[in-house]
Formats: sequence, C-alpha cells, structure tokens
Amino acid sequence: MRIIAGSYRSRTLDAPSGLATRPTSDRLRETLFNVLAAHIEDATFLDLYAGSGAVGLEALSRGAQSVTFVERAQPALTVLRRNLARLGITAGFRVYAGSTMAFLRSAAKTGPEPTLYAVVFLDPPYDASDEYEAALGLLGGDAGVLLAADALVIAEHRRKERLENRYGHLARTRLLEQGDAALSFYRAEK
Repeated sequence: MRIIAGSYRSRTLDAPSGLATRPTSDRLRETLFNVLAAHIEDATFLDLYAGSGAVGLEALSRGAQSVTFVERAQPALTVLRRNLARLGITAGFRVYAGSTMAFLRSAAKTGPEPTLYAVVFLDPPYDASDEYEAALGLLGGDAGVLLAADALVIAEHRRKERLENRYGHLARTRLLEQGDAALSFYRAEK
C-alpha cells in the first residue's frame, strides 16, 4: 500500500497482518479521491473503521485540515500509529481508540458545538453488514449534528451488498462500482 498523491505521494504504508482488516485498495482509493478532489482541501475528515489509516492519511496528504481516525482493533491501531510516525505526521489528526458507534454517540453529545465533518468515510468489515445500517442510521439521525453543511458520507462495501438509498436524512447520490467493491455516496437532506 502507498499514498497515491499529495505531500506524502508514493510513501509506503503498513497494513495489519491477517484477514481481520481489509485495507482499501490503491486503485479504489484513487477513484475515491478523484471524486472527492474538490472537497478535500482544508476539509475536516472522519475515517470510521480506519484500520491502517490509509484513507485518512491520503486525505491529509491531499490537504485535509484534520482527520479523526476511529478504530477499535488493537493490531490496526498499532499499525495506524506506526504509519503516522513513518510519515512524520505530528499534528492535524486525532485517533479515537474505540468503536464507531461509541464515537458517534459520544461526539454527537459534546455540547452545542461538536466538530463538524465535511467528509465521512466508513469501511466496516464486509462481514459486519449490521455495522453499515447502524453507522449510516446514526449519521442520518442523531449523529447528523456532526455533518457540516453539504457534507459527503461515503461507505465502501461489497459490490453485491446493496445498501439502502436512504438512512434517515442521508440520501444516496451516487454509486461507484469497481471490481468486487463499491462506494456509496450520501448527502444529508435537512
């Protein structure tokens, strides 16, 4: 794995060993960031189920203002922190070591001014299909207070797994399929 473009272009990244974490392929990440190009500069980016951090690190490399990485698996957290250190990134990020659901519930209750995210990316383990429903449901409901105006929420999933067109206030605006993977793009309709 490597960073595709930006200030850390071509720098390699580690991935956790085993099959518990499935990093987003370089090709799919390149497709994702080609679509997001106009939305990344100075954006607040939320990387849910961050794994190795490849997607959030790509966002930082391309000029995101800040990235919040959310991951609960200790082997993935170790690799994520190692990747941050390897790239020499010391600011502009936060690592939340816990579940996505706990983060979303907690962050939505942080008071009158929670951090507003312009881009949210989620990539739960493919075999945890209930995580898509739960995370997208929260983002389309109570945790929607975390979304900046005109925010994009993107879910990576199996091509054969069909996500809903709506989750509360979130409506799918685009579906990109590549190989065995797909990206569903959502926007909040408030």
